[in-house]
Amino acid sequence: MARNGIQFQKGLSLPEFQRLYGTEEQCEAALEKARWPDGFRCPRCNGHEHGLVYGRRLKRYQCRNCGHQTTLTAGTILQATKLPLTNWFLAFYLIGQAKNGISSLELSRHLGVNYDTAWLLHNKILRAMSEREEEYLLRGKIQIDDAYLGGERTGGKVGRGSENKIPIVAAVSLNESGHPIHAKIAPVNSFSSEAIANWSLNSLTPGSDVLSDGLACFRAVTTANCHHKANVTTGKHPNDLPQFRWINTLLGNLKTSFNGTFHAFNFDKYAKRYLGGFCFRFNRRFAIAEMTERIANAVCCCMPCTERDLRLAEAYG
Repeated sequence: MARNGIQFQKGLSLPEFQRLYGTEEQCEAALEKARWPDGFRCPRCNGHEHGLVYGRRLKRYQCRNCGHQTTLTAGTILQATKLPLTNWFLAFYLIGQAKNGISSLELSRHLGVNYDTAWLLHNKILRAMSEREEEYLLRGKIQIDDAYLGGERTGGKVGRGSENKIPIVAAVSLNESGHPIHAKIAPVNSFSSEAIANWSLNSLTPGSDVLSDGLACFRAVTTANCHHKANVTTGKHPNDLPQFRWINTLLGNLKTSFNGTFHAFNFDKYAKRYLGGFCFRFNRRFAIAEMTERIANAVCCCMPCTERDLRLAEAYG
């Protein structure tokens, strides 16, 4: 039996990672390339000419046009970090290479930092990955389905009424051969036409062909000028629904990943960020070796935020 080329791709080994990002200087160079691929640009005047000012942990870039000084991390989600860049890049590597994700507790053990520091670092990276995913829309042939994420709390409600269960919408686009290309998974307020319409406008390209089960609210994808076809699946086992093979596989992998990795997790508060991280890895699964570089790019495009911002509940439609 032939091996799956995606699952058995080489990836980036730990020795190779250490060779590429083992020193602070190497990480600085990689971050500079990620933030300014065409050379330094002043964040104030967009000037190119600059000088370097040394004397602190991170060198400063001084624009020769306006005199503004900045660092590699200023203006990004890494701003004001006290951690070495080697720690950040090791976190990029661990988060990117873990097929089922990695918990903040496990990350703290690998990085040698306390849990609160690991949580903050982890969630900053996940926020950057999630924001990166929001820029892309699914197109072409798309399978879509509904699900609930999370489990019951001790002493709380059971079933779909649980305080820790949230409704999510999952969608996957297919190529001409019928294989999955990209995925989007996001929490919604409810399975209502209004919620699905809002999700569709932010997730689907007009003209796409969307296949769903018989849930009535999915007709709202037409709000985004998409074509909709419903296939009623009541009482059928997922194995008897080949037309929904890939969306069922995606949701199965998601639940296996979350159930095995994240425990005592507040789904209602942080699901959007963690789902974005899952999709980021899935959508770049064809090039696992480049995952560390891709996360560095996403981090450089994400604006600064505080721990308080990260701990606030995220709004979703």
